Amino acid sequence: MVEQSDRAPLLDWEEVPPAELAPAAPSPETEGSGHSGLSSYPTEGGVRADISQNASPARPNSVTAVSGESAHSPQKHSGPGGDASGTDKEGDCVFHGLTVRDRRITGWEEKDQIVAVFVVTFDTRSGNMIEWCLPQDVNLEGVEFKSMASGSHRISSDFIYFRKGCYFGLACFANMPVESELERGARMKSVGILSPSYTLLYRYMHFLENQVRHQLQCPGQYSPLEAFYEDKKAVLPLGGNGLVTACPTSALGPIVNRCMHPEMKITHPAGCMSQFIRFFGEQIMVLWKFALLRKRILIFSPPPVGVVCYRVYCCCCLANVSIPGMGISVPEFRPFFYINVADISALETEMSYVACTTEKIFEEKKELYDVYIDNQNVKTHRESLQPLLRLNSADREKYRKLCEQRQLLLYSQEVDGDCASNEEDLFILFFMEQNNRIFQTLSEVAGSADPTLSAEHVRAMGLDPQSDRGFLVDLLEIYGIDVMLVIDNPCCPSHS
Repeated sequence: MVEQSDRAPLLDWEEVPPAELAPAAPSPETEGSGHSGLSSYPTEGGVRADISQNASPARPNSVTAVSGESAHSPQKHSGPGGDASGTDKEGDCVFHGLTVRDRRITGWEEKDQIVAVFVVTFDTRSGNMIEWCLPQDVNLEGVEFKSMASGSHRISSDFIYFRKGCYFGLACFANMPVESELERGARMKSVGILSPSYTLLYRYMHFLENQVRHQLQCPGQYSPLEAFYEDKKAVLPLGGNGLVTACPTSALGPIVNRCMHPEMKITHPAGCMSQFIRFFGEQIMVLWKFALLRKRILIFSPPPVGVVCYRVYCCCCLANVSIPGMGISVPEFRPFFYINVADISALETEMSYVACTTEKIFEEKKELYDVYIDNQNVKTHRESLQPLLRLNSADREKYRKLCEQRQLLLYSQEVDGDCASNEEDLFILFFMEQNNRIFQTLSEVAGSADPTLSAEHVRAMGLDPQSDRGFLVDLLEIYGIDVMLVIDNPCCPSHS
């Protein structure tokens, strides 16, 4: 049964007054997420841990990455008004919502990642505008619209992931009623940051939540943000390409062996993948094929957009492949997260992406996307892709296996107290193994004396020889795999 609501309860903020908040004991699920945010895997030439610069496993580049102790203690988004204590349990002085534990390192840690901090406000006469930022000479053009989604005036709070050039941003938005005719009864602000990588932005979510409430209640008091920037500001290489210096492979140690995912995870709190599966149901198998074919996927949803940004991330996870050398020729499959009309020119040149928007006008701009998702309705205007919208028996069998594995995991967590695994790992590895099986088979057939792909090969890949023929033809063309398809008519093989 597919969940019909567009809300994701586990990811919603709780509007609880600070005085009522108490430290919650970690649940088995969150304890099981002990390495959320740590995932990295070996490739040819090194270790990859960040798809923000390169989404293909076959193209290794610098690793940005890994974990502080904070990754072992993920927090549920408590929303504005969360823990604002000035000291942690060891008596260390901290920023509100940002503990010293977040800054500790185990072996090696990605650090000095923040390239800008900013406050955006809504002015009744001028609209969205940047109120304050550090450094003052940073180019933040358009950030005032990226960090305050269209339609946000109808909600009380939100969080937004977005892209700005070669950087990624996270902003927390809040809307507070005020008795002011000048502000028309509402004060709206966003506090955000920019970083070369999106993978560790979640670390600062709680801090940003607290700061946006602080800015609403005490406008113009920027000293906590100034101190935060001085502590976290990035020292980028002279090349100016936005990449952060890599850590040596040896420094990653057991983390590499423990986590073989092709990208790091941003899903704090736990429950992102679970919500994604429950929301889309069997349609996940349709999204999986579009993701593997590197199509341009656009998700529409009214605010709040934070949950939808997580759906963007989940879509990217569907296309993971960990076979060295596979996918060198395919476009990068990168998350754009939230977009608005100011991003139209940037999208015109993108060959492959996943993004979300609150602006309905994008539906009319069909030249910008291949697949459009409105709530749970997945559609495409491209005739060649129409057959991929129909689920076949192999799709349903894969989805059944995924649900079966989830139930076994949930059972082991509840009955056996198994905290070593979590749904996010299961989800990512399920699709990675499926993708690896497909490409491993295709590579073996292409390298054999008789490069002919039979119906038996297709079934062994978990696909339907008849219904998935068009999908396979597109896959072979996009990935440049040279095999003969003999399925429909053995007398007249098609060469791909």
